Amino acid sequence: MGGLRRSLRPWTSVVFFAGLAAFAAASDPAFSQSSRTGAAVPNKPELGTTGERLNANTIAIVSGNLNATYLSIAYDLSAVLDNGDEFRVLPVIGKGGGQNIKDVRYLKGVDLGITQSVILNGFRKSNEIGKIDDKIVYIAKLFNEEMHLIVRAESGITAIDQLAGRKVNFSDVGSGTQLSSRDIFEKLGIQVQEVNVGQADAIEQLKSGQIAATVLIAGKPAGAMARLVAAEGFRILPVPFRKPLQADYLPSTLSSNDYPRLIEKDQVVESIAVSAVLIAYNWPKGTDRYRRIQKFVETFFPKLAEFQKPPRHPKWKEANLAATLPGWTRFAGADEWLKNNAPKAPSVAEREQFDRFLQARSQASGTTATPADREALFNEFMEWSKTRR
Repeated sequence: MGGLRRSLRPWTSVVFFAGLAAFAAASDPAFSQSSRTGAAVPNKPELGTTGERLNANTIAIVSGNLNATYLSIAYDLSAVLDNGDEFRVLPVIGKGGGQNIKDVRYLKGVDLGITQSVILNGFRKSNEIGKIDDKIVYIAKLFNEEMHLIVRAESGITAIDQLAGRKVNFSDVGSGTQLSSRDIFEKLGIQVQEVNVGQADAIEQLKSGQIAATVLIAGKPAGAMARLVAAEGFRILPVPFRKPLQADYLPSTLSSNDYPRLIEKDQVVESIAVSAVLIAYNWPKGTDRYRRIQKFVETFFPKLAEFQKPPRHPKWKEANLAATLPGWTRFAGADEWLKNNAPKAPSVAEREQFDRFLQARSQASGTTATPADREALFNEFMEWSKTRR
């Protein structure tokens, strides 16, 4: 998503995109036949058995920019699932939700990406990149992304409606933050002057008064927001869950637990959230690219519990592989896996036993588990019970 944008030096960009191009060429023979100049792009010679196996068992996932939630999620996938030359997840730094859909649809060598459900629906409605219902499928809904609306405390702005007519940063062009922010402000009937810069630049422009606010839609705690300090004059503005938003968004809150340096202790700020979704290109069954995605699913799905433990991103606790995305088709291999590995419904006795365990845990620690924590703990409890049996 948005995130703190760091400028890449020219040679870094060349190395990064050259590497992606090389992977695309190895993944897709057609890619090696031409380049932007029309000349042939040769594959690396004499790959050998190791090279062939490495290319055949590597899958690329386009994520977000530095310090954004998507990149952390993609890195976690690589850290947990990589198994030498047998299987590898290659995280690709991306622009965010909007561009990620285009990259999965068009970019050679990229089969997976992370985006927002609202943006998927928006692309289908606008037909901006043509009909995508048969080109894009989803693997799973991952987590919710919260809207962070930052203003200067001294600005006197206390409500989102006061931003009407003012300059508001919607983050990078093509990012999920930009596209969703446009949709949110339009639904609320608030017309602002859109600015498009990375969060680092936006914070500096907030300080100088060039803009009135900056928006970041990312899973909490987001790195770019965690760096802000209330004592330095920054404040999170509430985003009310009004009726026009209720069809596409979810109510949410940001608290001092999420941003202890930005929100006072035991205080919460009203906000909204949108679902983050893992998508894939809809390759035909029987093709090599379909096989790679299926292998990713078969490697990823059984290990969800590992993602819900430290040091992985806390947003993994919200992941629910069985959750559906209305109006969209799930990747056939994922659908088959879920049907063949549907967890046995917990018995009344197991649920009661877990409730007693959770109550004792809460009394001992003096804290109450959040719904996401509760779900993660219950999954671990069921795994423990299965092992014990």
